[in-house]
Amino acid sequence: MGTMGLHRIKLLLLFTFTGVCTAQNDITLSVFTVTSKSMTVQWSGHSGASSYKITATPKNSPEQPVFAQFSGNTVMGSVNSLSPNTVYTMQLEAMDNALNVLSSAETVETTAPDVPSIDQAYSKTSDSITVEFARVSGATSYILRAESKTGDFFLETAVTDSPGTVVGLQPYTDYILSVMSVNSGGRSQPSYPIEARTVVIAPKLNTSSASNDSILVTWPPVEHAILYKLIMIREGSSTRLVLNTTDTTVKFDNLESGTSYCIKAMAWDAEGRIGDDLTVCQITRPQTPDVTHVQVTPGRSLGIAVYWMMVQGATSYMGLTSNGQNCSTKDSYCYILPQECGQNHSVYVIAYNEAGPSSPSQPAAYITYPCPTENIWVEEPTAGNCSVVWENVPLVDYYVAFIKRDDGTEKSCNTTKTTCQFFCMCGYTYLTSVFPYNQAGTSLFAHVLNYTTIPCCPQDVTVKLVSTETLEVMWSPVKGAELYETTAAHTNNVLHCNDTSPVCALSDLSCNTPYSVTVTPCSELRGCNNTCTPHKHETAPCAPEILDMTQTTNSTYRVLITTPNSPSTNYTITATGRYDKYLCQSINNSCEFTQLPCGSIYEVIAVATTAVGKSLPGYSKTLETGPCCPSTVNVTQVTQAMTNVTWSPGTGARSYIATLRSPRGEAKCHTLDSHCLMGCITCGTNYSVYMDAISSTGHKSLCQYQGFSTSACCPTGVKLYRRTNNSLRVYWRSSSPQAYNHTVELYGTGANYTCFAAAGSMYCDIQEGTCGDVYRVVVAPVEKYGVKVTFCLPRTYSVPCPGSNAGMVISRRRRSVK
Repeated sequence: MGTMGLHRIKLLLLFTFTGVCTAQNDITLSVFTVTSKSMTVQWSGHSGASSYKITATPKNSPEQPVFAQFSGNTVMGSVNSLSPNTVYTMQLEAMDNALNVLSSAETVETTAPDVPSIDQAYSKTSDSITVEFARVSGATSYILRAESKTGDFFLETAVTDSPGTVVGLQPYTDYILSVMSVNSGGRSQPSYPIEARTVVIAPKLNTSSASNDSILVTWPPVEHAILYKLIMIREGSSTRLVLNTTDTTVKFDNLESGTSYCIKAMAWDAEGRIGDDLTVCQITRPQTPDVTHVQVTPGRSLGIAVYWMMVQGATSYMGLTSNGQNCSTKDSYCYILPQECGQNHSVYVIAYNEAGPSSPSQPAAYITYPCPTENIWVEEPTAGNCSVVWENVPLVDYYVAFIKRDDGTEKSCNTTKTTCQFFCMCGYTYLTSVFPYNQAGTSLFAHVLNYTTIPCCPQDVTVKLVSTETLEVMWSPVKGAELYETTAAHTNNVLHCNDTSPVCALSDLSCNTPYSVTVTPCSELRGCNNTCTPHKHETAPCAPEILDMTQTTNSTYRVLITTPNSPSTNYTITATGRYDKYLCQSINNSCEFTQLPCGSIYEVIAVATTAVGKSLPGYSKTLETGPCCPSTVNVTQVTQAMTNVTWSPGTGARSYIATLRSPRGEAKCHTLDSHCLMGCITCGTNYSVYMDAISSTGHKSLCQYQGFSTSACCPTGVKLYRRTNNSLRVYWRSSSPQAYNHTVELYGTGANYTCFAAAGSMYCDIQEGTCGDVYRVVVAPVEKYGVKVTFCLPRTYSVPCPGSNAGMVISRRRRSVK
């Protein structure tokens, strides 16, 4: 703590409490200031206290407590002779005249660290001083104090360790410096002060480059400086040039052009201390560039392109012409626009960078394009022999004439004269232009002259039939033609079509008639070209008409038509149904459709075709084919004399006639349904199956299917005999013309019996198990594959036991015994 701090503590110790507090039993204690050797505390007064005692007891230390005593009117006091960086318990006791303690309070506080000592202080920059000091135990940080000798400057700076630096100072100025240690308790007393002076400032350099190999350095004098030191380093190099001088102007010569040099400057004071350093970089002016090429630029606007070698260190370039035009760029070329035709000038280039311009390059001469021809015309003394003629242009080495036809064909003529011949065809427009040339090139543009010859005859005339009575004539436009006349002649009739478009429709002509069509181009200047070749074309054939349609077979139909055209005409008859289409072609008046689907309705149309095209379709007629036969027919025998016939529906059929036919007769039924029940069927007979499908309009289709055979006939004259050996014999007569195996079945109340008889046999024996029983007897033929006929009726017989009318069998059904 400085002198001002010590005076402040003394004043506080003399301060006394003059107020009166009543009914105050407790006091409060707080630490006011802390140093490394003392603590100053402040407390609240206690009524009735005649004196106060402060005791400072070290914690965790064997040292003895330290105490101080104060009068009853004092509220602040200090305890001295304490140890640095030590934790103390501060106790305050308020006592009466008998030294009895009325009230007490205590607090814990740490003394500041010990006072550090300064080893040295020095200045490296003009606004700072660095202080090196001895570290103090227990200090957590330090405070550097700098004061001017005149007392008008005071600055404290907190640092964490030695050395520490005070900044914000004035150059070449003396300062008094001290250091204080700091911990949680506070700061120590200031150390013994030391004096130090800041160094001088760096020279403020001003640099410039007056040429591409020198740099001039100047600076105002630095106060208190007696010597200056300059160090120059070229960019990209480690070589240094060191110069000591007392002057304030230095010029560096023999430098590289367009190169950056960095110059560091420092000043020395009278004590031999070097001050701040300042570095500035300066580039030398660029080297003079060399112009390598000057070219007149092509384009709509005449200009020149200047090319040069780029030089080191240049950031931009400027090209200047002898007539005062210029261009600026960062590249190795630039364009100067515009230029006048037929001029001869020169151009030079200057390089620039931050230091300034280089010396101008050597001028390079150039010449511009020649001016275009002002007047050209075309002469055609005879048809097809043309010449383009123009006026002479000064400063021209030669001319190139271009003759371009409107179809893209181009011809050029290179000459030193003012005329050029070319062949000019009829019907074309020629674009003629003349370009003068010199050593710089040709003019940027040329006047174009249009010259049109007489229109030619169209070579790609197409005559197309667009309808039976209309021809469409088309051709490519002919340059120069303003009107086209189209004629179509047949016998004495001539039709005219005059139009400006390359198309013409000749309508209302006769069908199946040849016409001669001619297209004639015309213009106001040249008139019409009447030498064009006519083109022949025929109109479409006349439409045929259907005369009659007849059915020749179930699926074949013949169509009769008219033939109003030439014998070479083809006729196509189309039958169009709902889902399908059939074609029939012929060169005469009849045509047959085969394999037409049944049960369909078709619209029939006839069209004539020649090499020219097709006719209009004739009037259509409707053709109805016969109904379709059912795809499946099933015949099922219901009884021995009755069958059930079923079939799938036939397309187009409304009613059906089913027929079963055999040599022994036939059965037939007519119905709207898809089934029919027929009687009068003979057993054991092969039948042919026929079906008539009839449409709603009466069309009939005859259908035949696989034959049907009825089952074998049931035997007749079935009888049952009892034999002497207690066996039973069943006898019958066969009704079928063929021999079949037979099965015999007896169903009794006591037992059932079955036996089989081979083909040709008419009886079967059965060994009876019991007598006096009643039997139901069924005899049925067995057909192919072992199928038994199920239509045979049973017969019932009563068989008595032996001794009672032996050999007698009584039939219960009269109809069973014949």
